[in-house]
Amino acid sequence: MPRNWKEEVVFTAIMAGLMVFVMVCYNVVLAQGFTGEFLLTAVKEYPGGLLVAIILDLLIVGPIAKKLAFKYIINEYMKKNVFLIGITISVMMVLGMVTFMSLFGMIMSHELSGNVLATYGHEWIFNLIVALPLQLIIVGPIARGVLGKMQGAADKKASLADKMSTEKAN
Repeated sequence: MPRNWKEEVVFTAIMAGLMVFVMVCYNVVLAQGFTGEFLLTAVKEYPGGLLVAIILDLLIVGPIAKKLAFKYIINEYMKKNVFLIGITISVMMVLGMVTFMSLFGMIMSHELSGNVLATYGHEWIFNLIVALPLQLIIVGPIARGVLGKMQGAADKKASLADKMSTEKAN
């Protein structure tokens, strides 16, 4: 879990960056197949999707998911295991992000005609089927690994600073 704003931004950038890229590619393939323009279309759609995802993650979905998880799901037993907390929040985040990003995708692809509710339900399910395992098996472990290395380096730096100040005091 990120411990400060800098760690939160780095963690979110990695998480959102990877998730959005894979999900944009997936949705482009669903919409147009593996055409010659598949990668070009995905690269064009990526920046807008990434910006929206980061804003949603940091300002709406992230805070709500964490608040709901700690209020209703995470119990005393789970608090003893950071892994369980991480998985719980990851699942909550995926549910929230799929909910908003599926709507964003529909708006961007102009799929707001016909039976919008059925289309949204279809988009939501198809995105969840890919996003949840992607998050839990690939992207989440990568982002947590980078965060762990970052926190380890910060802890080592703080430990050295403490040691040096103790030596100066003696």
